Amino acid sequence: MAVPGDLKYTKSHEWVRVDGDVATIGITDHAQSELGDVVFVDLPTPGRMLSAGDSFGTVESVKTVSDLYSPVGGEVTEVNETLGARPEQVNEAPYEGGWLVRVRMADDGELGGLMDANAYESTLEG
Repeated sequence: MAVPGDLKYTKSHEWVRVDGDVATIGITDHAQSELGDVVFVDLPTPGRMLSAGDSFGTVESVKTVSDLYSPVGGEVTEVNETLGARPEQVNEAPYEGGWLVRVRMADDGELGGLMDANAYESTLEG
């Protein structure tokens, strides 16, 4: 399983890539592997305000439907529109083309509550 070292992670298997005050959010390689083939992604409308821990959408696979949880609070500025036509990108490139939303963070201090790659990998081993 790929666990890039430059990202932050949640116990619910979301990842965050930070660029200034914008957090790009997706699901981890482990999560997409557990889900199986992703067939539909339901994402919020840009402009929606999220708090850390809020459910912001769902990922539907051939096996199940799973909620998505925001690791940080703020305003949704962008959603990955290509997933409407190609939801399988979540499986093929979970850290690149399969990203889900971008959020302008209200408080970057919330990043301190997230795991680094080593901590996240240790949760997978348990």
